Amino acid sequence: MGELRERFWELPLGDLSRAEWEALCDGCGRCCLHKIEDADTGEIEDTNVACKLLDTKTARCMDYRNRKAFVPDCLRLTPRIMDKVPWLPSTCAYRLRAADKPLAEWHYLICGDREEVKRAGISVAGRVISETDAGPLEHHIVVWESA
Repeated sequence: MGELRERFWELPLGDLSRAEWEALCDGCGRCCLHKIEDADTGEIEDTNVACKLLDTKTARCMDYRNRKAFVPDCLRLTPRIMDKVPWLPSTCAYRLRAADKPLAEWHYLICGDREEVKRAGISVAGRVISETDAGPLEHHIVVWESA
C-alpha cells in the first residue's frame, strides 16, 4: 500500500489517494452482505447472508484483489458513486466522510485498534452465514445495530 498522509481521513474523499481510500474502510463487512429490495416500495432490507468470498469469522474478503473475477457484481466503491449507494450502513466510514462527518470513535484510525469494530458490535464477524450455505434470503432478514 502507498504512503498515508497524517489524518488523511479528515480530507474530502476526492482528495484521497488509492491507498488512503482503501485504508478508510473500517472492515465491518456489512457492504459484503446480500440485501433484499422490496419490488413495490424500493425499501432495502439487510440480511445476515455474506458473499461467498467473505470470511464469516473475520469479515474480511478472502480474495479482495481478484474478487470481481469470482463475483462479477461486486461493487467497487469510489468517491464518484457514493451518492448511488444509499444502502451502505450509517456507520460506514465512506458514508460518514461523504457527508463530511467524523469517523466513529471505534474506527481503527481513531482508536488505533482494528478489533474495536467487533467489540462495538458493528462488525459482522462471527454473525453471518455464507451464501453457499444460507438458502432463501427471505429467511435471513436482520436489523443491524448502529453506533
